[in-house]
Amino acid sequence: MSDFVQYLVSGLTIGAFLSLIALGYSMVYGVIKLINFAHGDIFMIGAFAGFTVLTALGATGGLALPA
Repeated sequence: MSDFVQYLVSGLTIGAFLSLIALGYSMVYGVIKLINFAHGDIFMIGAFAGFTVLTALGATGGLALPA
């Protein structure tokens, strides 16, 4: 049961984050009728931060990426 709760909380957290980004896209498009791709930096910062933390903690497995 605890795995289900953990998956539920993780899913809701990630879903809320993605919905905020989608809301930002829709607001920008609604105002200036132009898609702004500046939200990509949020994804890249998160990806680099996650990769750095996992590498520092010694996580192995998955993809063989040069660290």
